[in-house]
Amino acid sequence: MAFGQNNYSGRTFVADTRTFDEGLRRHMIGVYNYMMLGLVLTGVVAFYTAHNPALMQTLLMTPARFVVMLAPFAFILVLSYGLRNLSLTAAQLIFYGFSATMGLSMSSIFVLYAQQSIALVFFITAGMFGATSLYGYVTKANLSRMGAFLFMGLIGLVIASIGNIFLHSSALQMLLSYAAVVVFTGFTAYDTQRIKASYSESYGVQSNGKLAVAGALSLYLDFINLFVALLRIVGNRR
Repeated sequence: MAFGQNNYSGRTFVADTRTFDEGLRRHMIGVYNYMMLGLVLTGVVAFYTAHNPALMQTLLMTPARFVVMLAPFAFILVLSYGLRNLSLTAAQLIFYGFSATMGLSMSSIFVLYAQQSIALVFFITAGMFGATSLYGYVTKANLSRMGAFLFMGLIGLVIASIGNIFLHSSALQMLLSYAAVVVFTGFTAYDTQRIKASYSESYGVQSNGKLAVAGALSLYLDFINLFVALLRIVGNRR
């Protein structure tokens, strides 16, 4: 970026800084709007599915359950590695398709947990997410070094969770839930700062619409994983 170089007058510097800050603000609002729309879509689909016995039976008792389990990963791969070749409309549709599929896969929480408990944990998650994302947005500290440690923590969580499928240890499951809260709280701050950095790198070069969708996907995943971990810790089962 060219801000502050000697060939800029003070007036131009201020104007460009204000333009950049305003553009960044609009970009982040776009990211959060996409994320919130995705969460709403997930919640609506999950609630509807949970209260449709025939659909729930299809998802739980037929091979369709494997499609529902694997489809979100396919959407993530397409958005993560194919974003450059997608139009903005295609990226939006894939993100919303991903959110709807996540709703199908998360419908069981309305069967396992009381609705009041789900609502309470959602608001707790929203508060934690909001505070942590705000920190990632305003902090001057460089959080990029956290990325490697958070990724290693994520890999550890995945491996331990797969192992616990066979162990069926409730103590290990609870320990993993606490660890997930730490990991995805860290990811929330890290991803927020990374989204700011991606906007700065692309400023004045290309449209940021697709970058907003990609950023929303990252924060959506942070929120959902944090929500599920907290629900396992403090949620009241039926």
